[in-house]
Amino acid sequence: VQLQASGGGLVQPGGSLRLSCAASGLTFSMYAMGWFRQAPGKEREFVAAINWSGSSTYYADSVKDRFTISRDNAKNSVYLQMNSLKPEDTAVYYCATAAYLQTTPRGYTYWGQGTLVTVSS
Repeated sequence: VQLQASGGGLVQPGGSLRLSCAASGLTFSMYAMGWFRQAPGKEREFVAAINWSGSSTYYADSVKDRFTISRDNAKNSVYLQMNSLKPEDTAVYYCATAAYLQTTPRGYTYWGQGTLVTVSS
């Protein structure tokens, strides 16, 4: 199983980025997907998750109304649209798979390598 996250970079406060995560080696449509992030010196934290069909999503309070998670099962991919970015959103962002939609990292089986998002002027 491979999860390849991409789309990170440097963006100014108030800007937008779209992260992508391409999966291979698994039946993608059978898994819920989640995005997590880890800032320097901090624990990994939940950002957003989506169920297998895309009909249900869940967000951390800190990103609600700014971030949108979506998926395209035909492309074996999950996305995270990030708007109104803040300096505190700076972190390495990881995608991961789970048997069902959940928020705890322990519930996720496979993890991507992460993509760095830096929000700074």
